[in-house]
Amino acid sequence: MNTMDLSDFEAARPLLTSILLVVGTLWIFVACVGLLRLPDLLCRSHAMGKAMTLGITLVLLAVALQLGAEKAGLKVVLAILFQFLTIPVAGHLLSLLAYRKNVPRWRHRPMDRQERSIENPKS
Repeated sequence: MNTMDLSDFEAARPLLTSILLVVGTLWIFVACVGLLRLPDLLCRSHAMGKAMTLGITLVLLAVALQLGAEKAGLKVVLAILFQFLTIPVAGHLLSLLAYRKNVPRWRHRPMDRQERSIENPKS
C-alpha cells in the first residue's frame, strides 16, 4: 500500500495552489459578470455575495497552501472567517434597504407573498 509522504505533498503543492487560484479567480470573474449582467440590485447582490465569498475563500486557501501554516495559517483562517461573516451580511443589508426603499426591481420577477396577499387576500 502506497502512502503519501511529505515529499509527495511538497511536489504537488504548486499544482494544488494553481488549481485553487484558477478556480477562485473564475468564481470572482463569475461574480463580476453577474454584477454586470443581472437585471436588478437584488439579483446582483445575490451573485456578488455567493460567488465572491467562494472565490475569495479559494484564493485565500491557495495563499495558505503556498506559504504554509507557519507563515499564514491563523491569518488566512481569520480572513476566511471574516469573509464568511461580512459578505453575506452586507449583501443582506443592502437588499433589505433596497426592498424597503422600493428600488425598482426586474419587471419579469415573480410576485412575493406580501404583494399576493394585498392583491388577493384569500390566497
